[in-house]
Amino acid sequence: MGETTIPMLPCRTLRPVLDFYAALGFEVTFQQRSPNPYAVVERGGVQLHFFGMKGYEPTESYSTCYIRTDDVDGMYEAFRSGLKAAYGRVPARGLPRMGPVKDTSHGVRQFLITDPAGNCLRIGQQTSQDHHHRPAPRETFARALHHASLLADSRDDPTGAAKILDRVLAREDEQPTPPQLLRLLVLRADVAGRLGDEETATSALATAATIHLTAQERESVHDDLKRLEELQG
Repeated sequence: MGETTIPMLPCRTLRPVLDFYAALGFEVTFQQRSPNPYAVVERGGVQLHFFGMKGYEPTESYSTCYIRTDDVDGMYEAFRSGLKAAYGRVPARGLPRMGPVKDTSHGVRQFLITDPAGNCLRIGQQTSQDHHHRPAPRETFARALHHASLLADSRDDPTGAAKILDRVLAREDEQPTPPQLLRLLVLRADVAGRLGDEETATSALATAATIHLTAQERESVHDDLKRLEELQG
């Protein structure tokens, strides 16, 4: 069996999209202007096709595809480096943008990246044979993190995530553990940045940076500490 599935994704114009994928390390292997704009980019075993579409609105796009890899962290670092070299920074909001790499509740470690045309690539590595979402934890702060992460990274709803985080951070009857507080604040800063709320992002990052963690606790929030560093930079 030699079948291959290739995503065909829309865009308004080809050039910004092709430049973006070039920054990620893709090679443009085909391009035409007529009878219709069309192009192909390839990187390793990944091949993506793009077609120009008049009247297309990138901010309203729902186009997406999933890329499976056996080295999600390596691809994440390569994409970050490429974007930083091309844009001078790693864009976290608007178009294009790149989200954090993290373990999900459905047995995959993944990150999301959205190109200038609004096409979302979910890039992940399987970490479990069970792809059903784990039920939300019952503990207050773990539950808030679970739901806020889903809204922020799976449903692209930073506003909804911010509401959950603000509500749980304002609680006075319970206090999160230091690792939980760090995770809550880093995610709050992340979604604030996506919403253009620089004041809240700066405040959350400053507070997160003051949290004292043991060596064991630091290991348990490795991804969050890495994201903290990324957001600070």
